[in-house]
Amino acid sequence: MSILTSPRGKVEVVHCRRTESQDISCIKNLIRKFTQKLFGRLNVIYLLEKANLAITLCNDKEEIMAQATFLDYPNWNVSRQDDWVSVFQELDSEIPCTPLNTLFMHLFVAVNEYSVGCCKEIIRTMFKAVPELYFIFLIVPSYVSLGSTLITVFDLVGNIPSLTYDEDFAVHICHRHRHYPQLHIRKARVEDHDDLMPIFMYHNTILKATYGDYFLAELIEAQDEENHAVVCEVEGVAVGFMSVCSRVNMQLLHKCFDLGPFHGLCTPHPDDVLEPPRELSVPGSQDAELNCSIQDSQKTARESQEPVTAEARESGNNQGKTAEEAAFEELSSIVHSGNTSEMEDLENLRQVSTEDDTNHCVSNMSSASISLPEETQYFRPIYMGASSAFCIQLFCIDEKHEARSLDFMNFVFGLFPDKNFCLISLPHLTPEFVLIQNFVKIVPFNNCTLEQDLYVFHRAGLLKTINIRLANLSDTPGVENLVSTLMLNKSILEDLKQYNEARRDPDGTPLQAFVADVAEQIVGIAVIRNEMDIEYIRSHYNIEDFIYFSHHQREEHGHLHHFALNPIFRHYTKFFLKEILRLGYKSCLYYPIYPESRESKFQNSYAHSLTSALHYLVPVRPRRQIVYPLEKLGINAPSKAVSKAPLSYALNHTNRKLTLEPKITVNARIVVIGASSVGLSFLETLVFCSHLKFNNLTLISTHGLPGKNLLGTKQRKFLASDHCFNDKDHALLSLCSWVNVVVGRMTAIDRAAKHVVVSQEEIVLYDHLILCTGQQYQVPCPTGADISQLLTNREIPNSSKQRYTGQIPCNHFTLNDEEDCLKALTWMRNNSIIIEGNVIVYGGTIDTYTTVEALLNLGMKGSNIHLVQPPPTSTVTCINNYSVESAVEDTLRAAGVTIYREALLAQWNEGQNPDPIHSASFTTPTKPFKLPCSIFFSFCEKSVDYETFKAINDACLVYDGRLVIDINFHTNDIAIRAAGPLTKFSNKYYSNEWSHSSFSSKEIGFQLAAAMLSLFDPTLEPVTEPPSDLDRLIPMYKGAKIQGGILPGSYHYLHVAKPAIPTPLEVQIGQPDFGSEIVTGNVKDGTYFRIHINKYKMVESITCLSKETFPASNYIRLFGQHEQVLNNLCARYEDKLITDLYSYFTEPWCMALFHDRFIDLRKELRQILTSKEEEELPSIEQLAHQIEDEEINLNEKPRKYLRRVYQETIYKTLVEKSILSYLHYNHYHLPMYAWPGII
Repeated sequence: MSILTSPRGKVEVVHCRRTESQDISCIKNLIRKFTQKLFGRLNVIYLLEKANLAITLCNDKEEIMAQATFLDYPNWNVSRQDDWVSVFQELDSEIPCTPLNTLFMHLFVAVNEYSVGCCKEIIRTMFKAVPELYFIFLIVPSYVSLGSTLITVFDLVGNIPSLTYDEDFAVHICHRHRHYPQLHIRKARVEDHDDLMPIFMYHNTILKATYGDYFLAELIEAQDEENHAVVCEVEGVAVGFMSVCSRVNMQLLHKCFDLGPFHGLCTPHPDDVLEPPRELSVPGSQDAELNCSIQDSQKTARESQEPVTAEARESGNNQGKTAEEAAFEELSSIVHSGNTSEMEDLENLRQVSTEDDTNHCVSNMSSASISLPEETQYFRPIYMGASSAFCIQLFCIDEKHEARSLDFMNFVFGLFPDKNFCLISLPHLTPEFVLIQNFVKIVPFNNCTLEQDLYVFHRAGLLKTINIRLANLSDTPGVENLVSTLMLNKSILEDLKQYNEARRDPDGTPLQAFVADVAEQIVGIAVIRNEMDIEYIRSHYNIEDFIYFSHHQREEHGHLHHFALNPIFRHYTKFFLKEILRLGYKSCLYYPIYPESRESKFQNSYAHSLTSALHYLVPVRPRRQIVYPLEKLGINAPSKAVSKAPLSYALNHTNRKLTLEPKITVNARIVVIGASSVGLSFLETLVFCSHLKFNNLTLISTHGLPGKNLLGTKQRKFLASDHCFNDKDHALLSLCSWVNVVVGRMTAIDRAAKHVVVSQEEIVLYDHLILCTGQQYQVPCPTGADISQLLTNREIPNSSKQRYTGQIPCNHFTLNDEEDCLKALTWMRNNSIIIEGNVIVYGGTIDTYTTVEALLNLGMKGSNIHLVQPPPTSTVTCINNYSVESAVEDTLRAAGVTIYREALLAQWNEGQNPDPIHSASFTTPTKPFKLPCSIFFSFCEKSVDYETFKAINDACLVYDGRLVIDINFHTNDIAIRAAGPLTKFSNKYYSNEWSHSSFSSKEIGFQLAAAMLSLFDPTLEPVTEPPSDLDRLIPMYKGAKIQGGILPGSYHYLHVAKPAIPTPLEVQIGQPDFGSEIVTGNVKDGTYFRIHINKYKMVESITCLSKETFPASNYIRLFGQHEQVLNNLCARYEDKLITDLYSYFTEPWCMALFHDRFIDLRKELRQILTSKEEEELPSIEQLAHQIEDEEINLNEKPRKYLRRVYQETIYKTLVEKSILSYLHYNHYHLPMYAWPGII
């Protein structure tokens, strides 16, 4: 916040923020004729779309006071955007302007009364937001004066000619030092104590409480050769402090952190052991395996110091010069050390992508998914050289000057001429401040249990001479050395060779290669191609969340193939990307991550290399696609670029607007237990928060992340689906690129130490623990009844809640996920069960039907399959539709499958050793029976896994049949949240009928993430506590509850319904407010389609049963729509115009209903009808309320009156305009619609 005073004495409190799209109309209103003379006639939307940084100044009423737009190349076409440096050096060689330290003002507008103050505030904000920025240039026609505002901050440099106009342009410059200067750094003195203590006390009082009032003075006095204290000062007042020490516990660092990319922070020594013995060596290393695993345990580089007498040192200027020179000398050895790009290799092993001419393929290997020989995991390099690092022990700076924190580094490196690395360790919950944004975070080893993050900065990182340019042939040796440790080094070199030879691929695709050089050494390489599939990207990914697509030319979209940068210069990654866009004349870059790998194709010439730039890109959400009836649409179908089979890759993106936009780093250790739909939805929501960077997301799951497509696309699924995620969704999200995966089972929770125990041995630390393990099928516990005594169910004690504790037979399977299904299928094939075995499927869920269908589809005889259903625990069946159930059972009987009802498992193998199962005995309400058994599938009622229950119970979390939570997902431990079927609401809500299992798992996961984001996202409004009379109400989520699968008889089944307490369908139909149902076809023919319309004429449930495949994702979109939106569905059905709903919903008119942005159109139309568009008339919504409250006396029916008002006022025009805009903007998805002007 700043205060501006106008010449007339008026005062405004103002603040700066990034310009947003809704500011455009206000910016246009501030443009005057003089503005156009200075900057030309501008398309504001286009300018903002291509700007590197645009700043808006607002007052406390959020009224726009001023706006300025900055780009990294000149306006008025005085030079080419890729070659302006030489032009400006010719103009004034004494101005050391470079692409790193220079930006150009392309627009400035302001409210006249406050224009001078606004201009100065925006300029100061610019220099503060971009620490590397030293010069801002303004270019205007030479015959135009700057005016009274801009002249206050810009000075004339000279004139340069335009490339297109026959006139000269005046170049003006604004220097940093006049607005937000570099800080003066010097050795600390005891008299600085009084200036510094208020700053320390503002941030932290612990030091004073621990060491006394004069701890800072004592620290300053204790300086010696190993310990130094420095301050930064402004106008003679100390505003920041840093204490550094050269004594570092290197042994502990080597034990806890992977320091290989930095040669262990030691000087090279002949006796260094950098590789395991040959008999132990394998490609890669365990360090690589674990770099993306458990990043929640860190280490401090500090060591306690002994106070000694301080000694005077050289002046700051001399020391700064020494550091700069030493950096140049050190750089050559670092670049040629052989470890230059190892960090890229280590940190991104899970992102390897390959593609060839016909197929796209990539590997995203999470750490836990990589299997390396056991003996290599304990190898650690041994460094014999002297330590080359010093550490920052204490650092504090006034918030006003925090952006200049890096100014300390040049001075402190001068204090240690023989040291090349500066270390700092921080508690991992410390918000990432400006100084460490320039450091590289070190990856801990998996056995590290220290509580701090370690960051490192190399002396050469001080160099500001980094130069990004197009590659040439002479760069090849330097690039070869740079990428020698990368897995895809051959691919990079082949692309570089292709660029140097032809500048394009053999198929004609333009190709560009860029290198980063420092002191004539190659420290980075990037290869891009033109993005040739941009129509597909636009139609399949939400890139329009980040760009206005129509303002970007086709050739401005680039495809990032390779990116490697020396970790010393990691803090220049965004600058590298910005320069790629400028020099390559691009505005957008895209980087795909494919779901699978082909080891043999790692060196394919079209492969994507590992990229350390991934965290500087933003993940782009995939778009839900319409399943088009292409044959029916004919020439009105979308283009092949839109409707072709999806390539299934996760897309990452950056553009010019994002190059200077920082992400908020979240280092909190968020550990999710269970890869359920709830857990995956939670992680998805966090990962796709584009302005946040979560460094420590960890998933602990029995089988890791799902989506491996283990059974293949042709194999019938054993389990029903909830349609939350499928294999394609997992490929499009690529959670393994952002989430550390630990394969194992949670066996204990230590709430005091805040860690979970995995598989009874490994420890994973957490700050926030998310329990969403769900419920699983369990091994049934036989009642032990002796069927020879002809017992019935009534005579046997109920053992349904008992846990089976005996030996689990090798041929007993509980199928809970695809891994379990693959294991069972493999066992069946290996033991010839499919040909001649007897299968018992025991349970009463829909999964029993889908499993029987999968077995029949494998070729198993129906007579060898026994479907045994235990006594029902509810009056509601698993399908809850008698028509569907009768069709399925008729099919089973026709196939020869025997169905047994109300049967309780009594014994395996007549009470003998159950491993393996040869027979199973059951009791019924009448007489018992015994079945031969080759394999036993159990689908008894799901419950919480025993190990999960034991871990929860032993941790003293409240458990009452299920884990108890409140409406905000909290357990009785504030650091532990839970969601999904694992949980139940606390009894204080008096809602035992409702639980998370009643709702959509995907929506639950989203709401859980939304509840947690308020802890990490400063852009969100503070969460307000609900009124006291509402805090006892449970939340009601509105997303549809879905189940589907392939039932016996190859019936494709889908059921979509609103969340509700389970009630038999017959009871629902009998309710007076049931509404109506629309049914076409019949179950026998496999043409059954049922839609339930509630009393409000909204679609409340959908049931489909078909012999043919149908577009389930389309039909799910019908849920919650009004029947009139479905082309007056009820009226047409009553008039017998609809005989087949399957055919009805393939007609061209309904394609918009299935479009992913149709919901946005509905919201927009509703907003129009609820807004007051005409002053003398109320809104349509207000009219409806007045009619309802009988405030208006009508001579006609209310509906007719509202329709007449709608047609006679502006609302009809606005609605039609909105609909036509929607169709026009989305024409690539909806070409079957016509609009005015198309014919």
